[in-house]
Amino acid sequence: MGIAERKHREKEEMRERILDAAINLFLKEGYDKTSIRQIADAIEYSPATIYLYFKDKDDLFYAIHKRGFEKLFRTMAEAMSATNPLERLRSIGRLYLRFALENPEFYDLMFVMRAPILALKERAARAEATSDWHYGSRSWSLLVQTIQDCIDQGLLSISNAEEGALLSWSVVHGMACLYIRERLGVVGIQNIEATMEAVLNRTTNSMM
Repeated sequence: MGIAERKHREKEEMRERILDAAINLFLKEGYDKTSIRQIADAIEYSPATIYLYFKDKDDLFYAIHKRGFEKLFRTMAEAMSATNPLERLRSIGRLYLRFALENPEFYDLMFVMRAPILALKERAARAEATSDWHYGSRSWSLLVQTIQDCIDQGLLSISNAEEGALLSWSVVHGMACLYIRERLGVVGIQNIEATMEAVLNRTTNSMM
C-alpha cells in the first residue's frame, strides 16, 4: 500500500469514527444538547480535528443523514427483483417499514429532526452540487418510477405518479413515526406488524 493510499484510508477511518461518535451522542443526549467538543472528547481528539472534516454540527448531522439514506435505499432496492410493479410497490412499503422498525433511533434522526435539512438548504443557497442528496433522491425516484410502472400497466387507477408516491410515503412514514414514538401500543393495537401490513395493503388497494 502506497503512502497516498494509506493516508486516504486513515482519513476515511477518522471520518467514520467521528460519525459513529456523533450518532451515539445524538441518540443519547439529543441533537441540541450535543456539542462538537463532546464529539471530540468521545474520540479523544481536539475539536479542531472535527472541523477538518465537517464545517459545523449541522454539516456533520447532514453526513449522518446521507449515510442513513444510503442504507435505506439499499434496503428498498431489494424490491426491484419483483417483476410485477404492484408487488414491487407493496414490497417497497414493507422494506421501508422494516428499516424503520429495525433502526428506530436512526430513522428518527433521518426523518424527524430538522438539522440535516437546514444544512441542505445552506448548501443550496451556496449553489453547491445537489448530488450530495444522491441516495435520498434515488429512494424517491425508485418509488415514483414503481408507481408509474403500475399506472402504465393499468394496475392503478391514479394518473399522477408523484401524488401516488406521496400518498404511499405519507402512510408508511406515519406508521413508522407512530411506532417509534410508541403510540401504537398506547391505543391498544396488539399485533402491530400485522396491522401495518393490513394498512399497507389497504392503501395500495385504494389506488387500484
